Amino acid sequence: MNNTNLMTQVFTPEQVAGMLQLSKNTVYDLIDKGEIMAKRFGRIYRIPAKSLSFIFTGLDSDLLYAEKEDLKNIDAVQSAIAKIRRGK
Repeated sequence: MNNTNLMTQVFTPEQVAGMLQLSKNTVYDLIDKGEIMAKRFGRIYRIPAKSLSFIFTGLDSDLLYAEKEDLKNIDAVQSAIAKIRRGK
C-alpha cells in the first residue's frame, strides 16, 4: 500500500479480524484498549489502514516520521522565534 492509499482506505472490524486471523471480539477488545485506532460512527466502527500499520510498527515509527517532518521546517520555526524575540 502506498501512503495515499493508507490515508483513505478503511476497514470494518470484521475485515480486520480476517486479515489478522483474529476473532471479531478480539478486534473489538483491541479497539477498546486503544491498540487499534478506530473511528466510531454511531454503533459502527471504521478502522483506517494506517492504524493496522501502527499495530506492527508501533508508536516509535510514528514518532520518527513526525520528527522527520518537524526537521524539514526547523529553519523556518527558528527564524520565526528569533524574529519574535527581537521584537520584545
